[in-house]
Amino acid sequence: MFDFTNVWLKKSAGTYAEQVEKLKKALSECDAVLIGAGSGLSTSAGFTYSGERFEKFFGDFADKYHFADMYTGGFRVILLPPEELWAYWSRNIYINRYMDPPKPVYKKLFELVRDKDYFVLTTNVDHCFQKAGFDKQRIFYTQGDYGLWQCSEPCHDATYDNAETVRKMVLSQGFVIAEDGTLTVPKGVTLKMTVPAELVPRCPVCGKPMSMNLRADDTFVEDAGWHAASRRYADYLEAHDGQRLLLLELGVGGNTPVIIKYPFWRMTEKNRNATYACVNLGDAEAPDRIADRSICIDADIGATLEDLR
Repeated sequence: MFDFTNVWLKKSAGTYAEQVEKLKKALSECDAVLIGAGSGLSTSAGFTYSGERFEKFFGDFADKYHFADMYTGGFRVILLPPEELWAYWSRNIYINRYMDPPKPVYKKLFELVRDKDYFVLTTNVDHCFQKAGFDKQRIFYTQGDYGLWQCSEPCHDATYDNAETVRKMVLSQGFVIAEDGTLTVPKGVTLKMTVPAELVPRCPVCGKPMSMNLRADDTFVEDAGWHAASRRYADYLEAHDGQRLLLLELGVGGNTPVIIKYPFWRMTEKNRNATYACVNLGDAEAPDRIADRSICIDADIGATLEDLR
């Protein structure tokens, strides 16, 4: 097994075109595809947390509280009054969960694997896989879902769909929701930075504030759906043990390597019939011990998927 404190990493030899051809061959010949997806996949699809998209929806919060991206903002607003905190979070939830990504990267991925025996393991919380057509029974969202709330305590292990309340929250701030679900700011409208007190979510059991169902600390709720998905993932791995499995890692960085990256390396080392493929702009490499069965493509994921088609 790997000693992850002392691993020699290598980038694939050969040109981009050669690596794409190797991945295309691996896709066509494999028995099954295990997709491991990180934030880089959604970034490639246009779900960026800074820049123009951030300024459009959070410029007022940025000016008042001096932060430059949605991720940082999630920490800066923690101590705000609940009406203001949920004004921020409802915008964040809506544009990153209920709006479609600007680019069809997830749909391109689905087209490539839809006829394969696939499974998705992801740390992403934006629901993009299901919106692109992936089967819910073949996805394990390990870190939660922007579309779910939980008790902040938590007093019980259940989660709650937030779609209806989030919609009311963003409308109460002055946004308009178009027929295609896009959130827009009407010309000349100054957005409110609060939501009505009656929309602030509270636990239906203990009455304490609700929080996002995102794995940030030990209060994260692993509900019945989470455990069912975990069992399906374990069953999938058992069913394909020793088979020609393509472990396709997309946009996984170094923040939580123990969820996708390290297990994929271990599985590739253990199964001599497995192939490890990593597509990640600026961070595509594999341990030398599995280099002969690795494909590393340092390029934009969306562009690579298009070339694979």
